[in-house]
Amino acid sequence: MSSKRVRPLGRRLPALAGVGLPWALLLLWVLWAGLAWWSAPREVSVSDLDRDIAAGRVVTFQRTDGWNDSTAYWGSAPEPRYGAEEGGIVAWTVPTGQVRYTYDGGPPQGPDAEPVGRDARLTATAQAWRADGAPAHRIADAAVLSAAAIGLTWLVMLVSGRPPRAGTRWFWFWVGLLPFGVGVLAWLYRERWRPTPAPTPAPAPDRRRTGWWGFGLLVLGGIGLSVLVAGARALLGGTVVPG
Repeated sequence: MSSKRVRPLGRRLPALAGVGLPWALLLLWVLWAGLAWWSAPREVSVSDLDRDIAAGRVVTFQRTDGWNDSTAYWGSAPEPRYGAEEGGIVAWTVPTGQVRYTYDGGPPQGPDAEPVGRDARLTATAQAWRADGAPAHRIADAAVLSAAAIGLTWLVMLVSGRPPRAGTRWFWFWVGLLPFGVGVLAWLYRERWRPTPAPTPAPAPDRRRTGWWGFGLLVLGGIGLSVLVAGARALLGGTVVPG
C-alpha cells in the first residue's frame, strides 16, 4: 500500500494564490470594463434631452462647461466640472444607469430672456447631479471600486510576487498605469500566462526593461490609445464608444 504525502494547506496556499489571483484579476477587469462602459458619458442631441425631460426620465442633472479629467488614474469616473452653472453643456442621468450630455448653448441670458425654459423644467423634475441613490452614480462608483481593487491586487502581486521576467518591477509599475487597464492585462499575459523560456546554460546578463522604458511606454501608449479610441468613436459612434 503506497502512501502519498499530502502537502499541508499552509504550504499550498501560495501556489493556489499564484494560480487564482491572476484569474480573479482578469474577472475584476471584465467587471470594471462592463460597468465603466455602461456608465460612461454619451453625447446626444438637444432633442434627446427634451424627450427625456418630457418623459420624466431625467434623474439627476448638472449644467457645466466640460468634464473634469484632472486625475491621471485610468479607473476614475468622469465628472462634470462644478461651479459652471452658466455653461453650455447639460449632463444628466437616466433610470437605466447611463449618463448623457449635450450642448444647448447655455441658459437664457439678458433682460429679455424667457424665465421658464429647459433649466426650469430640469430643476422642477430632476435632482442635483450627485443625489443619493441615482442608478448611474451607483454604477459609476462600483466601477471605481472595481478599478481600485484591480490596482491594489496587481500592485501587491507585483511587489511581493516572483521577480518579473520581461522588465523590472519599476518597468511594470509604469506600464500598469496605461489607460483602461491595458498595462495590467499586458503584465498578466507576459508575466503570468506566457510559458517560461527554457533556462540558459550560463547566467545571462539582466536584459529586462527598466523603469525608464516603462515610463516611455506609458507616455507613448497613452497617446496611442487616445488616438485609437478617438478613431473608434468616429467610426462606430458615441453610443458604442462613449466618452
